[in-house]
Formats: sequence, C-alpha cells, structure tokens
Amino acid sequence: MPAYDVILAAPMCRLGAGFTGDALTRLDFLPADTHASAQQDSRARRLARELDAYWNDPAHAFDLLFVPQGTPFQLRVWHALMRIPAGQPATYGTLAKQLGTAARAVGQACGSNPLPILIPCHRVVAAHGLGGFMHSSSGAPLDVKTWLLAHERRAD
Repeated sequence: MPAYDVILAAPMCRLGAGFTGDALTRLDFLPADTHASAQQDSRARRLARELDAYWNDPAHAFDLLFVPQGTPFQLRVWHALMRIPAGQPATYGTLAKQLGTAARAVGQACGSNPLPILIPCHRVVAAHGLGGFMHSSSGAPLDVKTWLLAHERRAD
C-alpha cells in the first residue's frame, strides 16, 4: 500500500490522501477495514471537513486546493468531469463527443483520475449500464461507484 499523509473514514470505505505541500494530489479508495489515521494535520482536517460536507450534501462544491497530475488530455477530460452536476451522470460517448475524442479514451482518463470524488469520474457511465470504474469492470470499485451515484441522486 502506498504511503498516505492521512487515511480518513468514508461511509463506503476508507480514503487514503496524499498531499504535496498544501495541495491534495492523491485520493485513493481503500478497504473499509483499513485503519483510519488517529492524528490529522490541518490539511487533513480541512479535507475531512470538505468530505463531511459532501457526505451530507452531494451537491457540495469543494473548497480545497487540489492539483491533479496527468497528461494534457487527461487534464482536459478531468476538467470536463468537474462540470457534470451531481445526480446527473453523463455517458462516456456524450463526453467523448463534447471533447472530440473516443469514448474509450475518456474511459482511460477517468480510470487514471488521481482525485476521485473531487474530480467526479464516477458520474460517467456506459450507454447501457454502469460501465467501469478505476480501470475495473467488477468488484469493489463498482460497489463504490454504485454507492456514490446513489448518494448523488439525493442532489436532484
């Protein structure tokens, strides 16, 4: 398991967070039985407050310094993801048309997202079904995607 600056409890799992300076640069879904961090620095406390606000209101707009690191194409896709409203998923194909690319390329960029939830790749679904999540087509990642989508349906 990578080293994390903090591991936070979430309703459906644990979240491992990594910071570079004050900026959040990594957020990973971890098994629910992973031990959460007992102590948190100011960056971790702020992230925890922002996530708590999201757990209480799926339409919460994050007010947190985060810096995703990726290719120019990935950054373009991730910026498009941040414009998808909570509770209103888009398809890979629709997003691909908006960006002038292929659905598979959008899916690959979504799967490489280093900051899920803040960059809501879970809001992108297949034309007929859930689609993948975090480069997976079954198992725990799809359980997390299903939970997040159900949570955000409350925002409608």
